[in-house]
Formats: sequence, C-alpha cells, structure tokens
Amino acid sequence: MNTIIDLFNDHKSERSFTDKAIDDATLDRIISTAWRAPTSVHSQQVSAIVTRDPLKRAEISRIAGGQPWIAKAPVFITFVLDMYKTKVGMKLADKEQIAHQSIESLIAGATDVGIALGSVMAAARSEGLGIVPIGGIRLHPQALIDLLGLPDHTFPVAGVVIGHVDVPSHHKPRLPLETFRHDETYVTDGLEEKIAHYNQQMTEHWQAIKRPDGETWSESVSGYYQHIYFPDVLPSLLKQGFGVDK
Repeated sequence: MNTIIDLFNDHKSERSFTDKAIDDATLDRIISTAWRAPTSVHSQQVSAIVTRDPLKRAEISRIAGGQPWIAKAPVFITFVLDMYKTKVGMKLADKEQIAHQSIESLIAGATDVGIALGSVMAAARSEGLGIVPIGGIRLHPQALIDLLGLPDHTFPVAGVVIGHVDVPSHHKPRLPLETFRHDETYVTDGLEEKIAHYNQQMTEHWQAIKRPDGETWSESVSGYYQHIYFPDVLPSLLKQGFGVDK
C-alpha cells in the first residue's frame, strides 16, 4: 500500500475545528516541508507567515470575507510571493532586480507558493490534523499586507488553516478523470456531456448530506467566474512594486 498516494487521494477541506493548540515540534515539522520544497531557479521566492495570535486570526478572517474557521483553528499560515528577499540577495552581488516587473515572475512565484502550500497541507494531514486552503486573503490584499507588515516586492498569494478537526467534512465528487487527464493532446469532445453528468452527481451529493443549499458545479463556478471576483489584486500588486511587462 502506498500511504503517500492514499493520503493525497483522501483529501478533504475541513471547516470545523477545535481551538486545541498545535505543539511547536509538530508545527516545525510541517513548515519544514515548505522550506525544503522546490522553487524556480532555486530562487526560494516564498515566505510563510505563521499567525497564532487569536486577535490577528480574527482580523484575517474578516479580511478574507468572514471565514470563521480562520479565527477558530489555532494556526493560520500565509504564503507570500517574496521577491524582496531576492532583491536583497542580488544587492550583495551588486546587481539590480528587474524580474519583478514581469508577468513571468508572478506566474513562477505563484507556482512556487502552490508547491509550498501543497507540501504543508499534506504534511499537516500526515500529522492527523485538518486543513483548508484559503484564497480569500486576496479579497482585501492591502489590508493583509498591512497587518503582516509585508515589505515591497512581496504579495500574499494564499493561506491555509491548520487545526484539530471537530466535525469532519465529506468528500466531494470530482469531475470525471478524463476531463482532467489528457493523453498527448487536449480532448474537447464530449466535455459538455461529462460536465452535465457531474452536475447531477453534485446535486445528489448535496442531497445525501442534507445540504439543500448546495449548488451544481456549473452554478458554483459561475458565482465566481462571471465577474472579476478579487478586483483589488492588481492595484495591490502594482503598489507592492510588481509590474506587468509594460
């Protein structure tokens, strides 16, 4: 049995936590996996801000649109795209950083944050803890930047709640594997039919767990993607000194 694959395939985002503390040794082990995670050109352009203070977690909850699990669980980690660190490193070599002016730097940095986030989520779950990743910190990014004292050339990309689970969540159905895995070329044939069938699966899932407010996948993504749902991201990125290849 491959326990690592089993761990990943058993993923659930938890939203019910106790306030029981996580001991320092466990948290150190979890964070070390992100510290050791790969980064583009060994840039190490990721930093993690650990928030345990209840008042700050409550404020992050508010910034992220009022997500109570952020305030309830004992640990919140913000993953930061960090090109301040690289700028300081280049200064020691008498070089000037230009890369932060490019879209490529944002894509590469966000990718590295995603790798670090995934590492921490798996590590936390291997310790018997629950997690839920949080993108809502980008709703009001400048407020979080101010709260965490982030310097220029940094940006809070995503966060994760870590804690002891109170009421476990349910596994959600996924789109069919063939809508995810494409061999050699992207396959569009039959996609609409597969999504329609999945929408029905989601309806049945919500009914099974007695969630009458549950939406189909099409309805859910429409609630986000029919408009620009985090409009303050670009202004905050520009204020932090990032560019868009102008």
